[in-house]
Amino acid sequence: MSDAGRVIIESRSVEDTQRIGRELGRALGAGDVVALVGQLGAGKTALVQGIAAGAGVADRRQVNSPTFVIVNEYDAGEPGRELRLFHIDAYRLRGADDLAALGFEEMPERGAVLVEWADRVREVLPPTTLLVTIESTGPTQRRLTCETSGVRPGLATAVQAAAGIVESPRTS
Repeated sequence: MSDAGRVIIESRSVEDTQRIGRELGRALGAGDVVALVGQLGAGKTALVQGIAAGAGVADRRQVNSPTFVIVNEYDAGEPGRELRLFHIDAYRLRGADDLAALGFEEMPERGAVLVEWADRVREVLPPTTLLVTIESTGPTQRRLTCETSGVRPGLATAVQAAAGIVESPRTS
């Protein structure tokens, strides 16, 4: 379901959430910032794992929540389309000053940035940020609300495509 600037995607499983992420990851480019908001266990890291896979991170086993190190960096992309991914967990940050101390302003210049617990630092995120709020709606079901206003057109198109992935009937 979507309206101007907002797309709601219903995920039925962790696999759906990761497929949604892969679609977003394929469109991700340097300068993109994806902000993830949701309760503990909502699926933020599962979505990041899918994004990393779609962006071309070779060893997806290395993609985990950087709760204690705060930032993980991953080499992504393919020959001719290299991309650095910065994966931030803002849970332990006290706010915008802590994020700035990590060099956040320079990260989008060097690659794409994924921010878990983004509600803790929302005031410093650029206006072009893709905001994804994840809500648990059942044991494995999730609702992803994607705010696409101001997002780069290619990334907004990927959000629409991701919505189609889980709404389409599956073929065996």
